[in-house]
Amino acid sequence: VLHFRFSDHSMERGNHTLITEFVFQGFSSFREHQLGLFVVFLALYVVTLAGNAVIVTIIRTDPHLHTPMYFFLSMLSSSETVYTLVILPRMLSSLVGTNRSISRAGCATQMFFFVTFGITNCFLLTAMGYDRYVAICNPLRYSVIMNKRGCVQLVGGACGIGLIVATTQVTSVFRLPFCATKVAHFFCDIRPVMKLSCVDTSVNETLTVIISVLVLVVPMGLVFISYVLIVSTVLKIPSARGRKEAFATCASHLTVVVVHYGCASVAYLKPKSENTRDQDQLISVTYTVITPLLNPVVYTLRNKEVKDALLRAAGRKLS
Repeated sequence: VLHFRFSDHSMERGNHTLITEFVFQGFSSFREHQLGLFVVFLALYVVTLAGNAVIVTIIRTDPHLHTPMYFFLSMLSSSETVYTLVILPRMLSSLVGTNRSISRAGCATQMFFFVTFGITNCFLLTAMGYDRYVAICNPLRYSVIMNKRGCVQLVGGACGIGLIVATTQVTSVFRLPFCATKVAHFFCDIRPVMKLSCVDTSVNETLTVIISVLVLVVPMGLVFISYVLIVSTVLKIPSARGRKEAFATCASHLTVVVVHYGCASVAYLKPKSENTRDQDQLISVTYTVITPLLNPVVYTLRNKEVKDALLRAAGRKLS
């Protein structure tokens, strides 16, 4: 005979407990500053959404930006927008609301989209690095190599890798039996959810490290190789102006790459218990809030072609 006993977050069947709901602890150690955090994060979120929307719109509408580099940038901005939609509205509501719970299915869904778009962003940045390499190191064949079909395939490959890895990761995590409900985080990240399991998670930890190496170290390595070849080619350009222009086309991308891969590497490639919970959350805020904001800010402020396109659009509206 099966005896059922329902509680807020679990359903018990005999000696087996099935967790049906999780609770985010979020920024509970900053309880007196939560309203201030809400205002800051909301402002950053609005700027991020607006900035990425402007980038995508200006690239779609301005013929001067219908090039492979800006196609990748529009895809990155779109991906970053969905990435923030998965995490930030929930985080903002838990900062000011009393309901910090999320269903098991909701947690799995959030983790799936977070991993999918996080990894897609990594490989889109790699595709952008490859685009810069071809443009500078092989300019005569640029239009042949970076044709429309090739660009679409690179974006499709980035999304495909994200989907495959997310499916593998989420399936392995949610097959675990859970005994606790309090997630020591503000969203369903992989390690904080795994810590709630009743069983040894060494196999899952190993899988997470292997995946992190494959989706962070490999793309980082490819971008690094691209820039070594780019720098060696640029240094051979005889004119100082030519060298400056070549480096200028790479500066925005390189800035975003360093921050994006740097934050993600600190979060996922460090030893398991090196940081405190607050330090882990601070790192997470960097790659869930700051990095998506950095993309439109850097490309709007540091990229001459985007600034010129914005001025043209503003001029059309004023006229």
